[in-house]
Amino acid sequence: MDWITHDEDVWFEFRGDSPHQLTPGRYYKGEVDGFAEFGVFVDLASGVTGLLHRSELDRRLESLDWEAGDTVFVQVKNIRDNGNIDLGWSIRQSEREFRGSRIHDPNGEDDGKPVEESDDSSSAPVKKKPKDVSTKSRERNGESQTTNADDGAVAESDADTQDAAAETETAEAETAEAETAEAETAEAETPTHEAEAETDRFELVSIENLSDRVGDAVRIEGEVVSTRQTGGPTIFEIRDETGVVDCAAFVEAGVRAYPEVGESDIVRLDGEVEVRRDELQVETEELVALEGEEADAVVQRLDDAMAARARPDSVEPLAAHAPVEAVTEQLRDAAETVRRAILESRPIVVRHPATADGYVAGAAVERAVLPRIREEHERADAEYHYFTRRPLDDPIYGMDAATNDVTRMLQDNQRHDEKLPLVLLLGVGATAESLDGLGLLDVYGAERVVVDAAAADEEVEDVADAVVNPGLAGTDAADLSTGALGANLAAAVDSGVREDIAHLLAVSYWEDTPAEYVELAEEAGYDADRTRELREAIALEAYYQSYEDKRELITDLLFDDGVSPGAQRAGGDAVEGNLAAHIAEQFRIKLDAEVETAQANIDVREEAGVTVAVLDADAYTHRFDFPPTSLLVDELHRRNREGDEYVTVATSTDELFVRTTDDVDIRAIAEAARDAVPEGGVTAVAVRDNRIEFLSGARDEVVDAVVTATVDQF
Repeated sequence: MDWITHDEDVWFEFRGDSPHQLTPGRYYKGEVDGFAEFGVFVDLASGVTGLLHRSELDRRLESLDWEAGDTVFVQVKNIRDNGNIDLGWSIRQSEREFRGSRIHDPNGEDDGKPVEESDDSSSAPVKKKPKDVSTKSRERNGESQTTNADDGAVAESDADTQDAAAETETAEAETAEAETAEAETAEAETPTHEAEAETDRFELVSIENLSDRVGDAVRIEGEVVSTRQTGGPTIFEIRDETGVVDCAAFVEAGVRAYPEVGESDIVRLDGEVEVRRDELQVETEELVALEGEEADAVVQRLDDAMAARARPDSVEPLAAHAPVEAVTEQLRDAAETVRRAILESRPIVVRHPATADGYVAGAAVERAVLPRIREEHERADAEYHYFTRRPLDDPIYGMDAATNDVTRMLQDNQRHDEKLPLVLLLGVGATAESLDGLGLLDVYGAERVVVDAAAADEEVEDVADAVVNPGLAGTDAADLSTGALGANLAAAVDSGVREDIAHLLAVSYWEDTPAEYVELAEEAGYDADRTRELREAIALEAYYQSYEDKRELITDLLFDDGVSPGAQRAGGDAVEGNLAAHIAEQFRIKLDAEVETAQANIDVREEAGVTVAVLDADAYTHRFDFPPTSLLVDELHRRNREGDEYVTVATSTDELFVRTTDDVDIRAIAEAARDAVPEGGVTAVAVRDNRIEFLSGARDEVVDAVVTATVDQF
């Protein structure tokens, strides 16, 4: 065929070893490596894997019939500085739909050459040849014979060769029969010696030592963490007391091997250690489910090792602070639960508010957990399978969020054999408004840990597996943020991140930062201006796409000194490319503009010696734009309050926010307003955010009743 010069008309076979050798815009042939809730991982070469995000697909991710090992065609859209590859969907999913193919060989001499013709004319899964299957029988049967184009007769020389091959095959068959008979006789005479020899070939080893045994025949005893069926082998993920490894078992392409063995079974596996795509894998020769005393012995060994590895020796707060010191044992219990989930290969789902404080808490825990997941699992994408942050718009864990989590975990359990997750609630879930959501998780057996610095209700302890809350420990925590508490949990999970997260505690405070945390941040190189920039930048980014974790962006802001990739910093001076400073500037511009408008329209009144400022947020703010009402009312209250008796109320269509200079009971306020306006449908829905909902038709009456009830508490 005529050679095609346009990259978009052909597909490429990549033979490089670095993401940065790829050419954006080209279509490449790849292999499905695995799935995540946000897309598909595709291998373009050994060690070169890209992400086809679900937003790039022309259909729902769940509707794809791809399996791990399937051949797919994708377009390389972008290669990031950190090596991450963004892939695009190709509507052409077979070789015949392209006008040609080329080799992309950046390290060799084959670059630009045509790819040899392939029989593959569809997007069917790649079929892998079973290990140790000989191809000689096909050669003997004349697969390489040539035929006459006119009459199809076999050439005479080839016929002679075929006759000779047939005679040879007959002789080999007779010899094989004799050898088989002789072997059967020998086996009948000495079966014990043969069995002992086979047993001695496999040596019981721990998973942590497999890297030193590549090419060796080994035996592993442990628990099946998960199973997944690829287009080729069945992959069993097995855990012992030292780690986790993937074990491939092959019967026939796409056929489930050892169907009698499932998740949580205790097994003995014999196989050979290999390296596949730069990751350790055991090629399975035999897999047996253990029972009775053999299984009990393995379970006991796993439990003993798990307890020893999961529980921190001690918990040392990041700084001397009474509310944290009061909950060190609670932190230790929570850290043990998190660490045990990692060791048991259970996914961890973190829920936190979409606020600066919430993001700081979630990012701190993420910083501690991800390295442990990488240590525990050989799979390169393990951190995406076993850790997820899902921010919440509301500071409660309601039925909507719980239903979402339960739906996802059941899908992952059924489709990918994943274990039920540990749900870690940071800054949410500690009040009675979250009981229904926590109860739904409890029904399905998902473990629940609640970590919250604000007021908590005792009933939560009955539906959570662990609760970290200074109030429930009998300590006043008025000056403790959830970000600071989350950072201390992170340090308890992995003490190695203490220096990385030392500045986060100060970042989580808008005002009245404890002196201990200010000093801790300064020692880490973050002065007051720098922590303010980070806090404001996180607050702005938390507002946009609030339901997304924005993992890479948050990491750049909080842990890479807020400097965008490629920018340089010398002597601590700000430089072009300072991501945090740029975003913080946008934060101040947007917030100041909104505050200026609001200030001119605040209704200030005096009631029983208390100054009350009321803002109609519907009329005098830009709806559906930054800042959200909760953040705006916080800022107005900080700027305007005078003396010890000041109240700020911001109202919208069917909700209002209350801020006071003294502690108030928002539930009691809502109850009093409900009594005063029974037709108003008044309900306290977010205690930690002092938010009340009502029916919009009774708005004016409800606002007056709430103001009166609030002043009465002074």
